[in-house]
Amino acid sequence: MKRLIYALVLLVAMLTGCSSGSNYTIKVTKEVYFQQDKASPIEIKVTDGGKAVKGLTVTAELSMANMDHGTSDVTLKEAADGVYSGEAQLPMNGKYEAAFMLVKDGDKAEKVIELNVGKPKGVAAINGKWITADDLAFYKMINQLQLAINREAANQKYSGTQLEEELAYLDSQEKLAVDENQLLTQIIRLRAMALLAEEKGHQALDLEVEKAVVQAREQYSEYDAAMKLIKEYGEDQFWDAEKTQFQMIVLSKKVQQDVLAQVKKENPKAGEQEVLYLAQQKYEELLVSQVNSLKIEIL
Repeated sequence: MKRLIYALVLLVAMLTGCSSGSNYTIKVTKEVYFQQDKASPIEIKVTDGGKAVKGLTVTAELSMANMDHGTSDVTLKEAADGVYSGEAQLPMNGKYEAAFMLVKDGDKAEKVIELNVGKPKGVAAINGKWITADDLAFYKMINQLQLAINREAANQKYSGTQLEEELAYLDSQEKLAVDENQLLTQIIRLRAMALLAEEKGHQALDLEVEKAVVQAREQYSEYDAAMKLIKEYGEDQFWDAEKTQFQMIVLSKKVQQDVLAQVKKENPKAGEQEVLYLAQQKYEELLVSQVNSLKIEIL
């Protein structure tokens, strides 16, 4: 009789061990994209009854639903409470079947979900809005334009050793001006603050944007090197992109004005330079906070 009771207890324990985790829910928290010769980041959140499940060992096998390209194995590590991420080498975009194995304290649970792997529409996204290759090309153009203006201005202003030093410095900035990470940083900074301005109720009025564009045209027209670059880029294409750019610049400047007004109010006895310094610090802190609040994906 005792042997029978022991056997029943053992059977119940085995069944419990096998079924533990059957209530787990897996949600893919970021879009999965295929990129040639690059691993695809995969991020999921595991919950049980709406609560995050921590401390899991998570692996997955991915196979295409309608084609035989074999399987892609991935190990996902816990990035936050219940959030697990990893990278998989995928053969192409399309529909996949993802078989997840979740292990905790020796208990195993298998969950199979469908996974749609798409083609990215850009190199990064902010709250779902893409930063495209064209955006990068425009920012690269803007940086090169500024360098060309600075070189022409240096040639007009300096001579001898001073000119050589100025041109050498500008040459040293060339690589930074076209670096993709630097370009992305520039784009993210401006878009983040433009979004914050809109959240605060600010608008970029057509007259404000048009005024900024006219000023830019006047500035560029003073430099032959700038006009040559704009013509090579495509004048209509450049000024269309520049208009969009200045819409965001106008918005971000309104946030700067808000910060400056707040600093002046909080520091009525501060001098102009101190106010500007404090405002710049506060603006950067606000920028970091805003960026951290956004959903930014860099592919």
